[in-house]
Amino acid sequence: MQPQVKPNNPNFSSGPCSKRPGYDVNNLDLSTLGRSHRAAIGKTALLRCCEETAELLGLPEGYRVGVVPASDTGAVEMALWSMLGQRPVDVVHWESFGSGWYSDITKQLKLDDARSITADYGVLPNLSEVNFANDVVFTWNGTTSGVKVPNGDWIADDREGLTICDATSAVFAMEMPWEKLDVVTFSWQKVLGGEGAHGMLVLSPRAVERLETYTPAWPLPKIFRMTKGGKLIEGIFKGATINTPSMMCVADYLDALNWVREMGGVSAAIQKSEDNLAVVKAFVDANDWIDFLAEDEATLSNTSICLTVKADADQVKQMTKLLEAEGVAYDIGAYRDAPDGLRIWGGATVEKADLEALMPWLAWAYEQVTA
Repeated sequence: MQPQVKPNNPNFSSGPCSKRPGYDVNNLDLSTLGRSHRAAIGKTALLRCCEETAELLGLPEGYRVGVVPASDTGAVEMALWSMLGQRPVDVVHWESFGSGWYSDITKQLKLDDARSITADYGVLPNLSEVNFANDVVFTWNGTTSGVKVPNGDWIADDREGLTICDATSAVFAMEMPWEKLDVVTFSWQKVLGGEGAHGMLVLSPRAVERLETYTPAWPLPKIFRMTKGGKLIEGIFKGATINTPSMMCVADYLDALNWVREMGGVSAAIQKSEDNLAVVKAFVDANDWIDFLAEDEATLSNTSICLTVKADADQVKQMTKLLEAEGVAYDIGAYRDAPDGLRIWGGATVEKADLEALMPWLAWAYEQVTA
């Protein structure tokens, strides 16, 4: 039987992700529009982005937060191009985005002493192989595989190199051991359901020290430069962005931060995401035709929930088309480089009730294409 109840919000995309519940663009403070981002009103709004992010995340003393160009990708590339090369680097990767960083490090930066520590989709690499005398680059959550690191216990407290973490689908949804992370990047359009094109860059004091004591052998584009005269450009982390940001997107981000605050903070956002995962897990446990791509439950992502289906690639595509045609789920096909299957966003902007409504529709669509 075709289900009768549909999700109120069918947006389950893994990026850009659903806007927060109750979102209304008319409620944004747009007083900065049409003004220079370098005027006092613009710099104040951008400084708020940095300060309120640090406050909500509970960052340690001395950590800096900056708004940078080109989404999470830009933030990661800034870190790679500005900091790598002083030490050998271990790149830990198990899905497409992490593998992309390894490709950039070896093919663009052409570092000869880059070591690949990798695994197939669905599993984590052997984290005990990581040498923390080296710099270490990794994703906290594999957005295209649904596999996350379970915690930060594997990261050495007495590390000599830097830990550079792409955490775009983890920040505000997973517990982060900030003291063990020297560079963390994320973007507004993931867990907070913000708008694209802007990245967030979090630097520890150790990362700042690297920037101020090491100059890469290669030239840096202007949008990657974080130092001048051997000193950190502090303005980047106080609202003086490298290039012109969208002040409408800034207003949208501040609205999202306020939503997290009103919800009860990061812990409440994490709990909401975990509750969403529990809905999908109960459905998977009750149906033998669907499973998680992640093989170890301890590594199961609560944001980018990746699922395998006992069906061929064409049947899976038919499922997603059926669900879209019925207006119950948009953009839930697996990432193009990932194994065939489904990918459902479970971050805090998604309501548990909508996931509960979606699950019977998955079963209905599966029956339609495999009957």
